[in-house]
Amino acid sequence: MQFILTILIILVSIIAMILLLWKFYFLRNPAPVIPEGENLILSPANGNIARIYKFKNEKQSKAIIAEKGLFGKIPLITKDVAKEGYIILIRLHVYNVHWQRAPISGTIENITYTKGKFLNAVNDVHNMKCFFENERNEIIIKGKMTCKVIQIAGYLARRIEYFVKKGDKVNAGDSIGLINLGSQTALIVPKIKLKVKEGDILQVGETIVGTIR
Repeated sequence: MQFILTILIILVSIIAMILLLWKFYFLRNPAPVIPEGENLILSPANGNIARIYKFKNEKQSKAIIAEKGLFGKIPLITKDVAKEGYIILIRLHVYNVHWQRAPISGTIENITYTKGKFLNAVNDVHNMKCFFENERNEIIIKGKMTCKVIQIAGYLARRIEYFVKKGDKVNAGDSIGLINLGSQTALIVPKIKLKVKEGDILQVGETIVGTIR
């Protein structure tokens, strides 16, 4: 009996430590040191730049991004932002801050939430593989330019939150959302003067991704 009680105490202690770690480390939201200046585009997320895609025309207005090399995928629509610009894909690691912040000042023009789902590519005779369409939330902000922040959850864990609604005014660096078990954040912008490259480590609300031309 004493042995069972000891095991239970150890298990409860481990669970309590995990919950404390989750609340005070994983869900931490430190205030960023927001750079001063006009026409700046700030990083909407912590992490490193996995890819930068350049799009130029309507045919390139939809990109399928593989999630960490597995069968999780996300369709990224760019035509509601610009005819030409960049998709910046930011990979979040478990030790990164998982809050998202507004890259520019402006008005929330639209929010589109898509629940994750399992898809079977039965219509493609050359590809009989199945894949997950990851849970995601798209936030379009219109200011001096229009940009889109896409919160992307892992294909197994689905815990996206957002704290803004259509018509809200935001300042660059304001908190707009949280991915509890996140994997990636995408930033879609028009043609700008990029200040970052693939592999760069970004600090949410602090790193200058680019400047408006």
